[in-house]
Amino acid sequence: MNVRLVYNLDEVDERPPVPPPPKTEPSLIESLPFETAAIPGWPDLMHHKYVVRDRTAVWTGSTNWTDDSWTREENVIVVVESTGVAIRYQEDFAQLWKKRLVAKAGKVPTEPIRVGDVQVRTWFSPKRGERLAHRIAHVVGCAERRVRIASPVITSGPILGTLAELAADGVVDLAGVVDATQIGEVLEQWRRNGNNTWKEPALKFLMGRVGFSGKPSTPYAPGSVHDYMHAKATVADDTVFTGSFNLSHSGETNAEDMLEIEDAALADRMAAFVDSIRARYPALALD
Repeated sequence: MNVRLVYNLDEVDERPPVPPPPKTEPSLIESLPFETAAIPGWPDLMHHKYVVRDRTAVWTGSTNWTDDSWTREENVIVVVESTGVAIRYQEDFAQLWKKRLVAKAGKVPTEPIRVGDVQVRTWFSPKRGERLAHRIAHVVGCAERRVRIASPVITSGPILGTLAELAADGVVDLAGVVDATQIGEVLEQWRRNGNNTWKEPALKFLMGRVGFSGKPSTPYAPGSVHDYMHAKATVADDTVFTGSFNLSHSGETNAEDMLEIEDAALADRMAAFVDSIRARYPALALD
């Protein structure tokens, strides 16, 4: 059996306002009885959470491999049994393994793969990050019945702008859930760097017009618990996007993965899951 593992290595002490991922213990990982590779995680994160098994199956989603992820956070996990999908993920892994740089990864095809009766696209950033953001915005913008969003933050320009337009039109059933604490940190970050000229009004308009809830998670601090609203799922009619990719601008340059799945039954399940999370938390009110 050949096992290999890559992991994000945070090499700096500076912390961005939006909570960083859980800090890795390199000495513990390097003690494992198989090959490992550290991927420098600054300024762009190695943010994947996937497993490829024997070129036959992929396990992916939003779940970090931490105790808090399994016990304190909302997350999504998807298992796809498909050689075609597994080979795509192996391509991305090989790029990270060989180059050991986030910026060199993600150059993987996005054409649809047939998995049983379902069509699946694979998306990897950073090489396909900008295209992914525009793809999600396009599919959401074409929705006729429903859109459901679960994402800690929403800062990607194409996606945020499209959602604000949907909210203004008021035709599609639009709702979602975010992490209220992280949204507050994003707004503060925008105010400091001058990036609040259009994104802040668009985000406030979106959250104020439709049914978005916000989880009041514990603010990041060294040693604090990580209890974020961490699920990443977008449902547009019968299409589902899910994986490691936040609907964020930074996600376009991180090493991220996303599956685009066209399946009505899965879309119903995922929309119900988003609504179940949304029901746990109060409506998001932004000052």
